[in-house]
Amino acid sequence: MSDESPKLPAVVRPDRATLERTRVARERAIAGLSDAFANDRFDVDEFERRVTVVQTSESLAEIESAVADLGLTAADPAAHPTTALVPAAEAREQLSLFAVMGGVDRRGTWTMPHRLRVVTVMGGARLDLREARFPAGVVDIEVFAFMGGTEIIVPPGLAVQTHGTAIMGGFQEVNRAPAHPDPDAPLLRVHGFAMMGGVDIKMRLPGEGERAARRRERGEAKAERKAQRALDRADRRLLDRDGRGSR
Repeated sequence: MSDESPKLPAVVRPDRATLERTRVARERAIAGLSDAFANDRFDVDEFERRVTVVQTSESLAEIESAVADLGLTAADPAAHPTTALVPAAEAREQLSLFAVMGGVDRRGTWTMPHRLRVVTVMGGARLDLREARFPAGVVDIEVFAFMGGTEIIVPPGLAVQTHGTAIMGGFQEVNRAPAHPDPDAPLLRVHGFAMMGGVDIKMRLPGEGERAARRRERGEAKAERKAQRALDRADRRLLDRDGRGSR
């Protein structure tokens, strides 16, 4: 018998030109999806589904198919890059935020470090990254939450991966990143631990405030309840008709 183990197929990484074309197509598609969502052409679930397809796909055809019904293609002129970049030398290597029986709130234009550590103990942290400036490449957020929580708000154009452990709490799992990320684009990785607390990732449009987001969510929940009531009435009518027919 041979002691040689089977060779695994080599992983073929896209070249720089392919990554650049895909990045441009991805940014244009996300800009088109964001505009359509802002104009109520589809609900938040459909928006997040399409954005996830665009963010994770490395195929130009798949990216274009996600926006084909909007009259937008990857070749159309479109918006500026969806996530502001900062030269790597201008970003801090590491930053720590603590919320102990209190709160931390970061919003507006601020520069993300390469590694951000967030600790909440009987407190809460809210990180709004929609206007934040990111260094290119991987940006790590390490979260520790004990009887507290961390809310992270991200723009649609930011690739996100999360992985965490929760005990008597919750750690939202998100995977919106391609298998071979573009090293010139930011990739946010959120990981850590929550006990009797939680870590929540929300995707919102730039400029969409808390009140507008709640109003949109209430409207979508109301529409869903209305649709469910209509289905229930239709089911009852069918049951009544079948009951009369069997007499």
